[in-house]
Amino acid sequence: MTILIAYDGSEDAKAAIAFAGTLLKGERAVVLTVWERAAMTSARASAGLVVAVGDTSAEDAAIEESMTALAAEGAALAGAAGLEATPRVATDAMSVWSAIVDAAEEVGATLIVTGTRGMGGIRSLLLGSTSDRVLHHATRPVLVVPAPEAHT
Repeated sequence: MTILIAYDGSEDAKAAIAFAGTLLKGERAVVLTVWERAAMTSARASAGLVVAVGDTSAEDAAIEESMTALAAEGAALAGAAGLEATPRVATDAMSVWSAIVDAAEEVGATLIVTGTRGMGGIRSLLLGSTSDRVLHHATRPVLVVPAPEAHT
């Protein structure tokens, strides 16, 4: 069995990893962190930040390095929870939910695990939650783990 766990560093994502470890101890897990370029570009524009042509490659490399570190953090948490975990990063994704669904297909995941809310904030309120879209678009089972008690 291979489990794909969506991880963005949020408390909900950490709870999803912990629950998956309790339920599926010893199973193989791929911990996926997604970089959504469109959201980053939109956030920069709304903050009034303009990036000069040619400056984006260094910025992209720094973001990719951060996403790689975040995926490694999630894999370490999954390992501590009893899963055989490896990190994975999806860069330049058009949407987080589609990157999760695509990665699940690529790795042959038996199950997708995600928290109910992540770092999406106001954007997810306007466009619908990532977990909801994964649930409705995935071609394999999805386990959506509710928020920890302290955050409800």
